[in-house]
Amino acid sequence: MGSSTSINLPMKTNLDIDLLKSETITNKCKHSDVYSQNLYAAMCNNTFYYGKEKWSTSWRGAGGIVADIRECGEDYIDWYCSGMVDKPGYVPEGIFTDEIRLDLMKLGWQSV
Repeated sequence: MGSSTSINLPMKTNLDIDLLKSETITNKCKHSDVYSQNLYAAMCNNTFYYGKEKWSTSWRGAGGIVADIRECGEDYIDWYCSGMVDKPGYVPEGIFTDEIRLDLMKLGWQSV
């Protein structure tokens, strides 16, 4: 009889994948430009932790993630530097709104 060996590799956790899988976050992004911009801004200039796993992205990467979540033909450039736009509810890059922080915490992610 042969023996079988299983190798347990550490699971790599990615915030972008978790965001895309979150029905709550995808629905909020698809229905609110302000929420989408706030999510983009939170991903900029921050490092996120899921336990000991670390995740971060560039401003362009953050814009691309939001565009992918919204599924409406946008590109990263639609969100890139949007924190510099004077629109009600928009926040500068690197800033967390309470709603975004809470939604990320519900997924198990936090930023220090």
